[in-house]
Amino acid sequence: MTLVRTRIAPSPTGDPHVGTAYVALFNLCFARQHGGQFILRIEDTDQARSTPESEQEILTALRWLGLNWDEGPDVGGPHGPYRQSERKDSYAQYAEDLVTAGHAFYCFRTPEELDVIREERKAAGLNPGIKGNLELSQEEVHRRREAGDSFVIRMKVPNEGVCEIADMLRGIIEIDWAQVDCQILLKSDGMPTYHLANVVDDHLMEITHVLRGEEWINSAPKHKLLYEYFGWDMPVLCHLPLLRNPDKSKLSKRKNPTSINFYERMGFLPEAVTNYLGRMGWSMPDEREKFTLDEMISDFDIQRVSLGGPVFDVEKLRWLNGLWLREELSDEQFLQRMSQWWFNQNDLAALVPFVKGRADVFSDVAPMAQFMFSGMLPLTPESFAHNKLEEGQVKRVLQFTLWQLEAQRHWSKDNIFADVKFLAKAMDLKMGDFMFAVFVAIAGTPNSWSVMDSMEQLGPDMTRARLRHGLEVLGGFSKKETKKVEKEYAALIVE
Repeated sequence: MTLVRTRIAPSPTGDPHVGTAYVALFNLCFARQHGGQFILRIEDTDQARSTPESEQEILTALRWLGLNWDEGPDVGGPHGPYRQSERKDSYAQYAEDLVTAGHAFYCFRTPEELDVIREERKAAGLNPGIKGNLELSQEEVHRRREAGDSFVIRMKVPNEGVCEIADMLRGIIEIDWAQVDCQILLKSDGMPTYHLANVVDDHLMEITHVLRGEEWINSAPKHKLLYEYFGWDMPVLCHLPLLRNPDKSKLSKRKNPTSINFYERMGFLPEAVTNYLGRMGWSMPDEREKFTLDEMISDFDIQRVSLGGPVFDVEKLRWLNGLWLREELSDEQFLQRMSQWWFNQNDLAALVPFVKGRADVFSDVAPMAQFMFSGMLPLTPESFAHNKLEEGQVKRVLQFTLWQLEAQRHWSKDNIFADVKFLAKAMDLKMGDFMFAVFVAIAGTPNSWSVMDSMEQLGPDMTRARLRHGLEVLGGFSKKETKKVEKEYAALIVE
C-alpha cells in the first residue's frame, strides 16, 4: 500500500500558506494515482508556535480547496496519532537509543562556545554548521549529567565522502558530508527537533513516499543517515520545485499574498485556486489550462513536474478564476456562490451596527460599506497626504502596523487596538495622526466608522494585504531602507 503524507506545521498566526496547499495537492494526486492513502500529520512540537486555532485554520483552508485526506487528526485512522505533540513522550527514547548505539552524543556546549565554533569554521573556509570535536569522555558526560548541566543530543555525521540521495524527479543528488552539520535531535527541554520526529513518525506510520519542497534537499542526508542508524527503510523522496514570485524570488508574503484565506476572502473560487496550484510546475497531457481536481488526479504523472521554479502570479490566477466564473457557473450557481461568499444574512448583519446610524436611506449603505466588499482599494499617493506627517512617517506607520499585526496570534478588536496604541505611543504620535494612514489603507478614506471594527471584520489576511498594498502605493522601501526601518522597528519593540 502506498502511503503518502503531508506535514503541516501551524504558524503562530494560523496562516494557511499556498505553498502548503501546493505540496498537499501533489501528495493527494500521487496517492490517488497509485491507489494509496493520503495522510495528513500536524507537526506541533513547537508549542510556542502551534495553537489549536492555527491548526484549525489550516485544516479548514485545505478542506475549502477540496483537498481531503484519508487519515489525519480530525478523521483518525490506523496510523495515528496524527499530532506530534501526542507522540512527544516517545521521541526521547529513540534519541537515547542512538547514543547507546554510538550514533549520537550528549553535547554540553554553551551558546557562546557554539558561536566560537561557527566563527572558527567560517574563518577556515568550512561550512559554519556545528561540527568537529564536540564529544566529551564518558566520565565527563556522567559528571556533567549528575551535576544537572544542560545538554542536547546531536547525531554523528561523517566528515568526508559524499551522500547520495535518490529523488523521483532529480535522480541521484550528491551532497558532501562536509556540508552536513551534527544536527540536534533532542533539545535541552526534551522536545525533538523536526529531523528526529519526522523520521520516527514516517517509520511508525509506514510512510512509503514523501513529496516535499526542495528547501528540504539539504536535510535529506541527515534523514537518510538516521534511517541507516535505526536500520529502517527510507521512504521514496520527491522534492518539488519552490513556488516563485513573478520576479523569480521565493514566494513570500512581502511580495505576494500567500495565505489561502486571502484568496477565499477576495472571492476566488476554490476550484480555480486548486486548478491554478495544479499548474505550478505540472501540466495536463493536452496542455489545457482549466481542469478539475478529479481530472488532474486521473491524468497525474509525477514525471511531468518541471523543475523550473513555477511562478505564482495573482493576475494569472484572476484570469483563470474568471474562466471558471463564466464557463462553469450557471446564473443560479453564480448567485448562490456570491451569496455564500459575502452577500448573505450573517455577514451583512455584522455591518448593521456601523451603517444603521449613518444612513438616512438604504441607498446610503452601498457607498459607505463598499470597502468591506472590495479587494485592493484604488489608492494613490495623494490618498495618504497628511498635513502633519511626512511621507516617510506615513510609510513607517503602515510598515510598523503591518509587522505588528503579522505577529498577532489572536485576532480581535481589542488586540488590534492594543497593538496600534502601543505603536502610536512608541513613535510619539497622537493617535489621530497615527491612525490616518491606517484608515486610508483599510477603508480608502479617513472618514469611516471605527477602523478597528473594520479590521476585525475583514480578518487578518485582508487587513495585512491592504496595509501592504498601501505601502506599495507609496513606493515602499528599498532594500537599504528596509534594513534601517527594521532596526527602527526593533528598537521600538524593545523599548
